[in-house]
Amino acid sequence: MSDLHISYQENRDLVEKLQPSHPGDWLLVAGDVAEITTSIEWALGLLAERFARVVWVPGNHELWTHPEDPVQLRGVARYEHLVERCRRLGVVTPEDPYPVWEGPGGPVRIAPLFLLYDYTFRAPGTTTKEASLAAAYESGIVCADERMLYPDPFPDRDSWCRERVRLTEKRLAACDPDVPLVLVNHYPLVRQPTEILWYPEFAQWCGTELTADWHTRFNTAAMIYGHLHIPRRTTYDGVPFTEVSLGYPREWRKRGLPDPLLREVFPQQAG
Repeated sequence: MSDLHISYQENRDLVEKLQPSHPGDWLLVAGDVAEITTSIEWALGLLAERFARVVWVPGNHELWTHPEDPVQLRGVARYEHLVERCRRLGVVTPEDPYPVWEGPGGPVRIAPLFLLYDYTFRAPGTTTKEASLAAAYESGIVCADERMLYPDPFPDRDSWCRERVRLTEKRLAACDPDVPLVLVNHYPLVRQPTEILWYPEFAQWCGTELTADWHTRFNTAAMIYGHLHIPRRTTYDGVPFTEVSLGYPREWRKRGLPDPLLREVFPQQAG
């Protein structure tokens, strides 16, 4: 699942009740657990006690330097701090070796990715980052990342994204091609899922065109993502893409909770 947003008490209550369906279940958490470091640690620590393994990738909210967070690290330093805290909890991060799932549907290699975005999913009718951002500000649809997600020491978020893509692409290319991958990222690897956004200007904070062919270049069994708060399953080039967000209470109260709340990548076989 993703987008737990436990700063909302209703969501925190749901996370407190999460349990594995089977003793060996792994849990893939595709980002946006919370904004405050202690809340992130609480949720991931709780889940790590219950599931055989927890794999986490950061969303944009974890990377915010929130004014109420005692940890005021920015950019790469904040990300590295979160990785260190996850390791203490036994939670797998994008900086760790990719673990291999040997259960139902396996063997598959779980690849947690941290890639960010580079403003290439531009607003309709625009051809540059500057024009796309201007259209967003004019419409009033501007991601809070512009105020709280710092790229330090990179000059901007798109530079950080390009470096993350370079590093990750190198790691994926080194994986054994005979073992299929489950790619887990906060953002979709292709632009198509953003085409149903009510506010298309928001797409520029939802990924990068640099990953558009990764699901076909690499032996991919499934792609898991969040961020859009539109839970659904689609297929691109024969590869299933599943958006696994919980989202804000105002959203799930209106449409109902995902059923089941934890989406199965490879369901257990009956009997």
